[in-house]
Amino acid sequence: MSERWRIDDLAHETGITVDTIRYYQRQGLLPPGEREGRHRIYGDEHVRRLRRIKELQARRFSIAAIHALVAGDGNRLDGVFADDGESLRLTFDELLERSGASRELAAGLEEAGVLRDPLAFGRTAYDGDDVEMLRGMARLVAAGVPPSALAKLGKIYAEGIEQTQRRVVDVFVSGGGLEWGEGELDQLRVVAAADSKTLLPAMRRLVDYTHHRTIQRLTLDAVQRGTFPDPDAVDPDATEELAITPGAEDDAD
Repeated sequence: MSERWRIDDLAHETGITVDTIRYYQRQGLLPPGEREGRHRIYGDEHVRRLRRIKELQARRFSIAAIHALVAGDGNRLDGVFADDGESLRLTFDELLERSGASRELAAGLEEAGVLRDPLAFGRTAYDGDDVEMLRGMARLVAAGVPPSALAKLGKIYAEGIEQTQRRVVDVFVSGGGLEWGEGELDQLRVVAAADSKTLLPAMRRLVDYTHHRTIQRLTLDAVQRGTFPDPDAVDPDATEELAITPGAEDDAD
C-alpha cells in the first residue's frame, strides 16, 4: 500500500517546509495532491519528486533546470547536465581566484561567448569545469599569449561549436536533413532518451578526437605548403614597432 500524507506530514517526511512545498507547486515543480474533503493528500510520488528537487538544488541547479529535469521522465536529461566539476560552487570572484585568471581575460572570454553566466546552462554557480578552462587560458597568458588573442580564438570556437551543436540537436528533433535507414533515427532517439549518461561522454570523446585529429591534419598540411608560421622568421622589434606606431596601418595600405 502507498503511503498517504497531508501537507504537514509531507513536510516532516521530506524535511522541506510547507511554504517551500507550496512554492514548488506554484512553480510547477510538484503536482497538487488529491483533494479529500478540506485537505489535499500526497503520496509516494510526491515524496520522490521532493527528494529529487532537494538533491538538484544541492547541486546548484536553477529552478528552470530543475523544472526540465523533474518534468515527465526528466531523469533521462541528467546526463546532459551532469558535469565532472559540479562539486565546486563558486562566485565569479572565487572563480578568478581559483583559476588564477585576470578580470581582463575573463571579461574577454565572456564577450566572446565562451565563459557564460551559469544560469545560461541551468546552474546557480560556477564549477570546476569553469575553473579548468580559465586556468588553461591563464597559463597561455603567462606563456605570452595576449588575452585579446585568446578572446578572438574563443569567439571562433564558441560560434563554431554553437552552430555545430544546433545541427546535432536538430538531428534528434527532425533528422537534421540527413538520410536515415529504416528505424535508425528512432533507435538513436531511444538510446539517447534511455542512456544519456553513456551517450554524452562517448560523444564528447568523439568531439575531442575529431578536434585533435583535425588540428594535426591541418597543421601538417600547412607545413607541407610552407604556410605554417616560423617563429624564427618573426622580427619582434618590427612587431612591436607596428603595434605602437600611430598610423602604421594606414602607411601599410
